[in-house]
Amino acid sequence: MSENAARSMVKMFQTMSQVIEAEKDHLSELDGAIGDGDHGITMSIGFRAINAELSKLDLDRASLSDVMSTAASGFLNAVGASTGPLYATGFQRAAKALAGCTSWDLSACTEMIEAIAAGIRERGKGQRGDKTMLDAWLPAADAARNALTENKTASAYWHDVLTSAENGAAATRSMIATKGRAARVRERSLGHIDPGAASAVLFIRVLAGANDETSRAHDH
Repeated sequence: MSENAARSMVKMFQTMSQVIEAEKDHLSELDGAIGDGDHGITMSIGFRAINAELSKLDLDRASLSDVMSTAASGFLNAVGASTGPLYATGFQRAAKALAGCTSWDLSACTEMIEAIAAGIRERGKGQRGDKTMLDAWLPAADAARNALTENKTASAYWHDVLTSAENGAAATRSMIATKGRAARVRERSLGHIDPGAASAVLFIRVLAGANDETSRAHDH
């Protein structure tokens, strides 16, 4: 079972890398309006590095926690700048939260999403409304916990989580940035979606897709 779970998670990171490659220019364009214009490139480098590291894991023996902690170090080593330490801390937190988890079910996904959001918040000292990736991650974490508590089906769970992340990212359009590079342009950041929130939505969408496949595989 754990072999299956670790393989599914590695596949999710591979898919994420492909999605980032496809959206790279769009993410950098969003970033160009309010930051350095390199968010797409940064994310692309980070996820490629994660997959290079994950390819060295023995997936017959690796746990979900191993996969996340490998992702954390891979991302951090490749992306030293702002996004690197944020995601690395989030992934490291997720590795701790998933210790001992053998199946990648909704409960494990909730732990993972909450841990990533908490790690990013702690490392970046941010909150909702700062116009950052937290505007997508924190609502997603709340939605995940609520959907799990309400015992929702997998498809209803992911619908809630993804919708919350998308709405959170869309809301950054009407915010003035107070954190990161975008804070330098302040009022000029109005009207633009935060690139970090946009890439967080991509991540959560891939996570939903990967997990939906896993649940379907278990239903059959």
